[in-house]
Amino acid sequence: MKKVALIWHPEFQNHDTGKGHPERPERLAALHRHLDESGLGQDLTTIEPFVVDEDWLHRGHAAAHVTNVRKRCEQGATYMEDYETMLCPASYDIARRAVGATFAGADAIASGDVDFAFCAVRPPGHHAEFDRAMGFCLFNSVAIAARYIQETHDLERVVIIDWDVHHGNGTQHILETDPSIFYFSIHQFPHYPGTGAADERGLGEGLGATLNVPVPAGTGDDVYRDAFDQTLIPAMETFRPEFVIVSAGFDAHVRDPLSMTRVSDEGFARMTEQVLTIANDHANGRLLSVLEGGYDLEGLSSGVETHLKALLDA
Repeated sequence: MKKVALIWHPEFQNHDTGKGHPERPERLAALHRHLDESGLGQDLTTIEPFVVDEDWLHRGHAAAHVTNVRKRCEQGATYMEDYETMLCPASYDIARRAVGATFAGADAIASGDVDFAFCAVRPPGHHAEFDRAMGFCLFNSVAIAARYIQETHDLERVVIIDWDVHHGNGTQHILETDPSIFYFSIHQFPHYPGTGAADERGLGEGLGATLNVPVPAGTGDDVYRDAFDQTLIPAMETFRPEFVIVSAGFDAHVRDPLSMTRVSDEGFARMTEQVLTIANDHANGRLLSVLEGGYDLEGLSSGVETHLKALLDA
């Protein structure tokens, strides 16, 4: 059995999004309860994340955006400019701890303390663009983590694999000119946020380091499997990443209320096995996954369980 870290902190459940919001504290409460009841939790190594310094946020975001989030929290604002990305006074520090979870996971993997790590964080991050929050996301944890890995662990090429049902417009926006960080996304299309067409392939020096696979409503396991086998894995033979990050949203699950795709628990297990193949073939096994979406409590919990089991059994 591999050694897998679960990186989380009780503070993540203090990000108060208000009554009826889909990105709610009950998501993590249900997940932890499920891991305890299934017995899987005892097989995981728990690591407590730290709060990153504000300077690290500037690796992915404009200083004005970081200041905007901080000041809104200090002033008691309850939402960002898009009116659906909610805030409470503690959200700025909680979001910095969510970024810190990715750093802690990367450090544990790089040091050999664990084989893999899963960050059970709130708020999610992949919709946060360089200069704005949106889609429930304040700071783009995976984009910042990729640059942290490059700077701190002396690795050149990082791939971010995003299987959230929504396109990670923020991750693409931040990284689309950077040829050293490859961004792959498979997502329902057309769907929120409206980006992620197949012809979006990066800009400037980053042209070719973005790969989008838009899929229609109703898409299930077989299409996801084939996209990984026929599109992602061959692209990685050329890119040859040295570290793999997964934007692990579980809202493509057949039970999820915010999507119309039909991925099963077995589908998430299969995708995990495929990204493990990439990590083992090119990145010395280095793989970090970070929770993004997933809004049906049962679908989220069972999807994460199958993901973690696949990592433990790798």
